Amino acid sequence: MEAPRQSSIVHVDTDQALCMKNANPDLAYLTEDASKATKAEQTMTLMEGLRLYPKAVGWSVLLSAAIIMEGFDIVLIANLMTVPAFKRRFGVQLPDGSYDLTAAWQSGLMNGAFVGEILGLMLNGIIAERYGYRKTMVGALTAVTGLIFIVFFVQSIEMLLVGLTLMGIPWGVFQTLTCTYAAEVTPVPLRPFLTTYVNLCWVIGQFLASGVLKGVSMRPDEWAYRIPYAMQWIWPIPLIIGVLLAPESPWWLIRKERPEQAKAQLLRLTSVGKDPNFNADETIAMMKHTNELEKAASEGASYLDCFKGTDLRRTEIAGMTWFAQAFCGSNFMGFSTYFFEQAGLDTSNAFSMALGQYALGAVGVFIAWGLMTKCGRRTLYVYGLAILCCLLVIIGCLGIIPAGNVGAQWGIGAMLLVFTCVYNCTVGPVCYSLVAEMPSTRLRTKTVVLARNFYNIASIIGNVITPRMLNPSAWAWGAKSAFFWAGCCFACLLWAYFRLPEPKGRTYGELDILFERGVSAREFSGAVVEDLQPEFGYSAEKKDVSTHTEAVY
Repeated sequence: MEAPRQSSIVHVDTDQALCMKNANPDLAYLTEDASKATKAEQTMTLMEGLRLYPKAVGWSVLLSAAIIMEGFDIVLIANLMTVPAFKRRFGVQLPDGSYDLTAAWQSGLMNGAFVGEILGLMLNGIIAERYGYRKTMVGALTAVTGLIFIVFFVQSIEMLLVGLTLMGIPWGVFQTLTCTYAAEVTPVPLRPFLTTYVNLCWVIGQFLASGVLKGVSMRPDEWAYRIPYAMQWIWPIPLIIGVLLAPESPWWLIRKERPEQAKAQLLRLTSVGKDPNFNADETIAMMKHTNELEKAASEGASYLDCFKGTDLRRTEIAGMTWFAQAFCGSNFMGFSTYFFEQAGLDTSNAFSMALGQYALGAVGVFIAWGLMTKCGRRTLYVYGLAILCCLLVIIGCLGIIPAGNVGAQWGIGAMLLVFTCVYNCTVGPVCYSLVAEMPSTRLRTKTVVLARNFYNIASIIGNVITPRMLNPSAWAWGAKSAFFWAGCCFACLLWAYFRLPEPKGRTYGELDILFERGVSAREFSGAVVEDLQPEFGYSAEKKDVSTHTEAVY
């Protein structure tokens, strides 16, 4: 864990109010209530948050279940390629008489879905901000229900590509909307748990898909791939019913200048009377204050505004955090079953190893929840990348051992399982929390959309080169391809060390001030934001308070 750094005070100083671009004089009346709500969230313990916001937890968990469906679907794309019946139907015959998909089609199927997701993400950034999270989610779930028919009745690999590309559009909506909803309906102590729960949903979906594929992998007929596709219909209808009953995000209603409705939805998310320090009016005032603060810094709320002023830095951090998640070697997990086969395991053992991988992934998320409360998000992310880099080097070294060595094959599998566990204790779940917390509230949806597209671009690159690395008819690097990903992981580690800040314990208003002041990433955790004053502005100075004894949190 990093050594403690000297703290620095970032003043909210009334003398600097006139220096604030487009400063809003109406902020003063909100400040006192906003300050009270900010203190209440900062001092709230995890158990107090659970007692006060149990409904918010439940609704967030419900919406995040859409990610279980997407995790299930994504694993089907990559790992159906190992099912013999699928390979005979859509693959080509190799010189040894076996069948396999070409590397080009392996990349094409995966990237077709990512292209659809990019389009869906961009649409989500516009539609969700205009019509709200609930309506957007219901529309996406309805669309995916109909699009499943294309992949279920697939007759050719070209038809499958079209179906997966179209299904990627609603998948793109699920990827960001669930995360931003969790970030907006929960208070500071619950935020990291509910945002990282999204990663657990991914793992659950992947585990279920691997179990289904293991069960049908030996079927000789077309139902070996039709049954997994048909099982996608289990999710949408129950989710549509649940989402229709769910409350809208109060933050979204505040941005739409509907404070009374925002208060009504906030009360639906909380259990009134469980916490004597909770005051709905003060919490709404904090939301309004943060919204006005961000409007004063930047009036716009378009995609272009994500690249202006301090929002450019916030977009970079969110985007690179997700980019690094895709470029730290996690491609091995997406192609895990195929990778295990190319490493020398038979199909049944390959699926068994994949099941163990995803089970460890679920355990890793629970470990991450415990570590985040002690270490913070930045520390977990940086140290996670460092450990993953070392594991990739070990896997690459095992790949140098001549083919046929059973010990090396199982050693590679074991190291990949350790990689999965470390990834899901650190980089995997923590990424979701960081990406959801870094953007300003007015630009959160669009910033998360752009960040996820950074991830998708990285994934497309990975999906082009990873099959070629593993495919015996292409580059045939096998486990030695881990050396390439170790280099990429090390580059991501360098970026994270110098550019990734620590948002632990911060309200959104505090993060706005720290970013506006230009506090460096490595000083975020030690920066102290003073109480909000009756007037509003930013201090132009940053004072050393190495003798300051007040605890930050």
